[in-house]
Amino acid sequence: MPQEEIRFSRAGMRAGALKVMPLAAAAVPFGIIYGFLAGQKGMSLVEVMLMSLTVFAGAAQLLAVELWAQPAPVGLLVVSVLILNIRHVLMGTTLQPWFRGVAPWRAYGSVFFMTDESWGASIADMRAGGRDAAFLLGAGLCLYVWWALGGLLGRLFGDRLPPLADYGLDFLTTAFFVALLAGLWRGRNDLMPWLVSGVVATVMARYTSGTWYILVGALAGSLAGALRRAD
Repeated sequence: MPQEEIRFSRAGMRAGALKVMPLAAAAVPFGIIYGFLAGQKGMSLVEVMLMSLTVFAGAAQLLAVELWAQPAPVGLLVVSVLILNIRHVLMGTTLQPWFRGVAPWRAYGSVFFMTDESWGASIADMRAGGRDAAFLLGAGLCLYVWWALGGLLGRLFGDRLPPLADYGLDFLTTAFFVALLAGLWRGRNDLMPWLVSGVVATVMARYTSGTWYILVGALAGSLAGALRRAD
């Protein structure tokens, strides 16, 4: 039976948006934290929103705010954010079965809105037989809107809000990833690369500074998976 052709439709976008909608509850408070901290560093509302709309990477934005100074350490910011986000190159390659079936401008446009959460949801959908590549774009756009809203609220009203951790909202992203991992588990053959990646990342985080542990852990897990397949 021939495999169904890859689509790129509004229905796929809607499905992606609905899938990650529960995570908006976490995107908003994290965005508020970013907006508030950015304001404390002297960033204007325009600067805060421009970063959210053009960078759209929560961890990278929080790192940039932490390193922010006058004058801005441009070189350090670029290198640090690159190290933190280079994992997306590896993540994007896993979506090739979808990307090969759509126009390049649609594929690259979708990747701009790709986050860890939208990627995880998209991989789960693809492995379940999903054939609509617009799923990734819909999931990414949903998070994009709520993240930007959180940054706006944080910059305007962050100093008036109670500590968000008091409500446990800072744990929602972790809980979401745990749920995604359960859906991505394909059997004991996945154990070795997952274990290698986790152990290497943990050791690197313990004994090195910065965000190298993310990249090194991802590369170690990918290498372990490749070697397993070679056998």
